[in-house]
Amino acid sequence: MAWKPVEYVDASPEVRAVYDDIMQTRKTDWINNFWKVLAHDPATLKRTWESIKQIMAPGALDPLTKELIYLAVSVSNQCNYCIASHTAASRKAGMTDEMFGELMAVVGMANETNRLVSGYRVEIDKAFE
Repeated sequence: MAWKPVEYVDASPEVRAVYDDIMQTRKTDWINNFWKVLAHDPATLKRTWESIKQIMAPGALDPLTKELIYLAVSVSNQCNYCIASHTAASRKAGMTDEMFGELMAVVGMANETNRLVSGYRVEIDKAFE
C-alpha cells in the first residue's frame, strides 16, 4: 500500500516550513511526492531535507556530477522513483542522451564486475591499498 501524500493545504505548520524551504531552494512552485510522503513524519522530513540540501549544494563536485552519481546509485538500487527524479534533475543540469548512455554502460559494467569480484572472492592487490 502506498502512503498518501500530505498536500500543502493539509500540512502542519512545521511541514509547511520545510515545503516552503524546498520550493525556495529549488526555485519551484510544487513539492514532489517523495517529500509529501515523508511529511507523515515531520522529523524525518526535516532531517532528510536538511541533509540532501547540504549534500547536493555546490561544492567540489559540480551539480551535474552529483546528479549523475545519485542517478547511478538509484539505478543500482533499483529505485524507480529516484531514477525518474534524478534523470529529470540530471537533464536539467545538462545531461545529454549520450551522457545517459555512457552512464548506464558504466553502471552496468560496475555492477557486473562487482559481482564477479564478490563471487570469485578476489583478493585486493597490495598496490591498491
